Amino acid sequence: MIKNLLVTAMLSVSALSFAQKISLTPSVGYAWRVNKIPDNFSPQEKAYAKGLKSGMNFDVALRYEVKNGFNIGFKYSNYSASHSGRLSVIDNMGNIASASVTTNDAINFYGPLFSVTNFEEGTKHKFILDAALGAITYTTKTGNVRGKGASLGAEVDFAYQYQIHKNILIGPKVGLSGGTLSSMTFNGQKITFEEDQKEGLSRLSLSAAATFRF
Repeated sequence: MIKNLLVTAMLSVSALSFAQKISLTPSVGYAWRVNKIPDNFSPQEKAYAKGLKSGMNFDVALRYEVKNGFNIGFKYSNYSASHSGRLSVIDNMGNIASASVTTNDAINFYGPLFSVTNFEEGTKHKFILDAALGAITYTTKTGNVRGKGASLGAEVDFAYQYQIHKNILIGPKVGLSGGTLSSMTFNGQKITFEEDQKEGLSRLSLSAAATFRF
């Protein structure tokens, strides 16, 4: 009986020790796409595109502390933007057609994460520096036209966290995401972009983050 109790206690301590190395940080905020709008866009198209240059940003990072503040884990992020307006096009006969349209954009990132923290230091002022490399995807829908593409992407985040509880921290986070699409598929048809027409997915984000240590 005593032997069983000792084994149970050792397993509990081991599990607790493992759990204390895990942290989860979700964040919600706003982001701005930083890539330049193509020069060959008409003034009307540029004004419409600007409406999609900012939107909501959500991300979550799961980490496991390997040693002395060095962590590995996984990162997911999502950017979403929507804009409505009126666009005009000229057909092959020279006729101008105008219509009200709505565009919904989404950028998603998934990838392994490496980070540095000072969670073990005896201060309530904590920091997190994350770097992730993985896949970035872009989907856009305007009316009946759907476009999608994927490429290699990267994200870097820096967060200041104030420890309000032993296992709960809150604070602001700034992030930078990067990626470029050289081609996309629209309604099943693949289109390869010219060098100056590539779809840039880079964005700057500012969020409120909370970290939970288990």
